[in-house]
Amino acid sequence: MADTHVLFVEDDDVIREATQLALERDGFEVTAVPDGLLGLEKFRARKPDIALLDVMVPGLDGVSLCRRIRDESTVPVIMLSARADSIDVVLGLEAGADDYVTKPFDGAVLVARIRAVLRRFGHASGSGNGGAGADAPEELECGVLRFGDLEVDTDGMEVRKGGVPVALTPTEMRLLLEFSAAPGTVLSRDRLLERVWDYGWGGDTRVVDVHVQRLRGKIGQDRIETVRGFGYKLRA
Repeated sequence: MADTHVLFVEDDDVIREATQLALERDGFEVTAVPDGLLGLEKFRARKPDIALLDVMVPGLDGVSLCRRIRDESTVPVIMLSARADSIDVVLGLEAGADDYVTKPFDGAVLVARIRAVLRRFGHASGSGNGGAGADAPEELECGVLRFGDLEVDTDGMEVRKGGVPVALTPTEMRLLLEFSAAPGTVLSRDRLLERVWDYGWGGDTRVVDVHVQRLRGKIGQDRIETVRGFGYKLRA
């Protein structure tokens, strides 16, 4: 992790300095700034490997900063929120964040979440291997699956809808790969949290729900079906 560069945007001086020290002790390179506008400037200048954004920062709030980053890059983003039940959590995820951590947080927990995000971004092709059945997709060529007008290239990590490339974040791609590996099979939110977000324990299923909505907006609203009380499935 010595070469992993973290952009940390947090306006509380004590939290910012303590967290920076904790991350640096774990081998991360950290650029820590107190406001969103400076955070955007540093993001563009330094090209970090991951961004940690507090929701409530001056200049440019964390949600708006996340949107600006997502317009330019697929770099992983973790939002920091003071309240687990805050609407800010959902807003951050809808803006393109990949995960969130609730304050106050333990430094070891934050490091674990950062590493989990980096692992799945570094291994986007390591999705589930559900068996093919009656709902197996049509295979056009090696590694390319088709579901109606949707093509998923599992080797090249590319998606096309009606022949037009679809831009997905690595987290969205991993989510689609999980569905593609078992079309027609209902996948629970807990399974998706474990497989896509690398949670070996119960997590907030809002992360799954918001990412499914984002994915639907890109590949078609009717492509992923909600099975009430159970989870989601990909329509073959």
